[in-house]
Amino acid sequence: MSSFQGFPRGLFEFFTELQADNSKVFWQTNKHRYEHDVRTPMHALLSELTDEFGPLRMFRPNRDVRFSTDKSPYKLWTGATSEARAVGGVGYYLEVSATGIVTGYGAMLMVPEQLRRYRAAIDNEKSGSQFEELVDSLAERSLSVSHGAEDPLKTAPRGYTANHPRIRHLRWKGAAVIQEWPKDDWMHSPRTLDAIRRV
Repeated sequence: MSSFQGFPRGLFEFFTELQADNSKVFWQTNKHRYEHDVRTPMHALLSELTDEFGPLRMFRPNRDVRFSTDKSPYKLWTGATSEARAVGGVGYYLEVSATGIVTGYGAMLMVPEQLRRYRAAIDNEKSGSQFEELVDSLAERSLSVSHGAEDPLKTAPRGYTANHPRIRHLRWKGAAVIQEWPKDDWMHSPRTLDAIRRV
């Protein structure tokens, strides 16, 4: 039997309360809840997924506030990724917060050389059309392909015209398949593992 039996209600309650009081005092007082209701079930889920999807590393709960105007110290979610690089990597992504679950696969933000190859493929009639067909096919299965972590360019990228037949995708800086589930009772059961694995 799987050691993962779903996410406890306490996980969603913890992040709801952390959103209301994102302070070191709250964290220190409730760290045992994080360990029991967040970290332990998340590790159990990741261990179930590793054989099929490779190692998934869990994000630290602390936020990097050095270059942010928002100085709240803790993330309002827990998550994991198969990719060590935030920029230039292609991999799986999983996030759980008070509002639900997000899964994804792709490149959230491409490095310049990666972006050059991506745009050349979108520009090409054959591969560009195949990409559009894939996006449409995934949409029919309620799987949206997004532009990743950053907003698309407002204008055409250098070297491409604004009336290019695939200008929408040429303006992207990433490409990732995203599935979002709003919080629901099934997330407290082993069905969660099946849903994530299936996507």
